[in-house]
Amino acid sequence: MHLSVVSSLDSRCREAAAARLDQGHPDSVTVFHDLLDGSLVLRRILRGGRLLEQAESVLEHGCLSCTVKLDVVPTVERLAGLGYQHAVLALPPGVSVEMAVAELGHGLGAAVVIDNAVLAIDPAELEDHIWDKHTLYESGFTAIPDDNRTSGEFLIGELAHADTVLAHPGVGAALAAGDREQGEPWRQGTELLAQLAPHAAVVGPSGTFRPGCYDGSEALARTRRGSVRVPLESESGCFLTVLHKVERPLHPGRFRAALPQLAAGSHWMRGRLWIASAARTRIAVQGVGPRVWLESTGQWIADQEAPVPAGMSDVDAALDWHPRFGDRGTVLAVTGRGEDVDAAEIRELLDGCALSEEEMLRDFRELEDPFELEATL
Repeated sequence: MHLSVVSSLDSRCREAAAARLDQGHPDSVTVFHDLLDGSLVLRRILRGGRLLEQAESVLEHGCLSCTVKLDVVPTVERLAGLGYQHAVLALPPGVSVEMAVAELGHGLGAAVVIDNAVLAIDPAELEDHIWDKHTLYESGFTAIPDDNRTSGEFLIGELAHADTVLAHPGVGAALAAGDREQGEPWRQGTELLAQLAPHAAVVGPSGTFRPGCYDGSEALARTRRGSVRVPLESESGCFLTVLHKVERPLHPGRFRAALPQLAAGSHWMRGRLWIASAARTRIAVQGVGPRVWLESTGQWIADQEAPVPAGMSDVDAALDWHPRFGDRGTVLAVTGRGEDVDAAEIRELLDGCALSEEEMLRDFRELEDPFELEATL
């Protein structure tokens, strides 16, 4: 069975994407799932725009993962058994395509083929989402109280995994004056999409989808913590992406002092860090709007017992392998508005954090660990 999977935070955008993906498939059905208060899952199945089935079920443990595992996957299995060849899955807000694809693969294996992973969004609202400090629960996007992701964090994750972005006027467009697609916020939001998801096909309200372009392996490589993908052109209108690499380890104190300046004005900061106070640990850094966090992703390949540079599965490490340091090193990309992101300043800040030749000769264990990175191992 072939599947097209849609995620969104906007009901109008989600419905538009599902309707467009359903077109051209004579044996296709569209399935909408919504997770409501009280662990209640609402499921609607449509064919040709007509409602075939509507049902509710209560989950013992109402979380996003359980919704997919206990309702979405069994529904797909049942539909496949009824002979349907294609289904559009409109996921509940807050459920990531990556989670859904993983659960479908685990539950159904080769019986399903993912044709498209689609994020449906109103570009005019993208920048506001990125800078919104409220969680998905506080904003009413999900009924899960302990879902502490912001809308910006969710959308950045979806943009990394999706092969296609449907740009469509959202619920808020009904309140806006004039033509949404001709407005400045829409235009700038589309430019920002080119920086945040250079790999994705952006389809407008009257555009057409390219079926069968989902590549699961490539999607997982893009979303790997610490991975960096940047557009070939560093600028798109008023937005730009700055990429910088530092070969030597970073001094933890100097990097802690520089981090607020690196993150200031950044819509999306991502990369991997080689910090001297945790020299054997590959640290992923990510900042989405007002939030910035660091996390350990295990040892560098060069610090493992049998590193094999040739043919390694980590594409980033293979491309950046250094004859002296191996895959160790700092790679950072910062995306933001041109007036807020200064390429020269970012490079100067990062270069200033690198250890000097004299510092390289000292025992790194003597350095303070302000981020308590070693304690996370």
